[in-house]
Amino acid sequence: MNTMNIDTTKPHSARMYDYYLGGKDHYQVDEEAAAHVIAVFPGIKTCARENRSFMHRATRWLAGEAGIRQFLDIGTGIPTEPNLHQVAQSVAPDARVVYADNDPIVLAYAQALLNGTPEGRTAYIQADVRRPERILDAPELHETLDLSKPVALSLNALFHFIPDSDKPYELVRQLVEPLAPGSYLILTHCTPDFAPETWEKVIDIYAKGGIPAQVRSRSEVEAFFEGLELIEPGVQEPHLWRPDGEPPALDSADVSFWVGVARKR
Repeated sequence: MNTMNIDTTKPHSARMYDYYLGGKDHYQVDEEAAAHVIAVFPGIKTCARENRSFMHRATRWLAGEAGIRQFLDIGTGIPTEPNLHQVAQSVAPDARVVYADNDPIVLAYAQALLNGTPEGRTAYIQADVRRPERILDAPELHETLDLSKPVALSLNALFHFIPDSDKPYELVRQLVEPLAPGSYLILTHCTPDFAPETWEKVIDIYAKGGIPAQVRSRSEVEAFFEGLELIEPGVQEPHLWRPDGEPPALDSADVSFWVGVARKR
């Protein structure tokens, strides 16, 4: 892996998330920051695991029942198998996936995101969600996806790192606007609704590491889907969104996420 341009002196949200998931692509500074989070919020590993499980189920549902063959995943993070394209192509081998992230560490691992099925295609864009035009105008996007046909836009565990000062709702509208009718928005977001005092401490740890974070209430997460048709069961806790069989018996405070999938009319 090329570690050029990767700052190992400060914790990083993607590497901390990798640590929560039991991965190996992080540094001591990330372990230390993650350990502080775990000390105040032991449920963070459950939180990360259930968010990822939802992503897998939602992607399978989109590729299967909804018939989606094109995916745009922004805020990709460090590859953790199965990656989104592997999940989508396991259902629909001809699925096409474009990943976008602004993090040098993700770029260093991007090759792992480009190994898809012979029938499908994958591509990677180095770009920041706060500059949506960089993603929407990227040649890699237009060479891989046909925006005149439905696309599933995945914003997975990303927007709790986009504070209100960066106009998150406007960013989502800008990303959804050029997508064809029949496209979908998949969004997941940490929430303080079940343990507000704990999340104040978690946000403080991230802030001290130089990572801006803002968790949002259910109604604030629902606002991201304004103008779209929410798929049942609407904005829900991840383990309760179309579970495979009986949902796991989990404490909502340990999960602390809202998730949703919505269709563009």
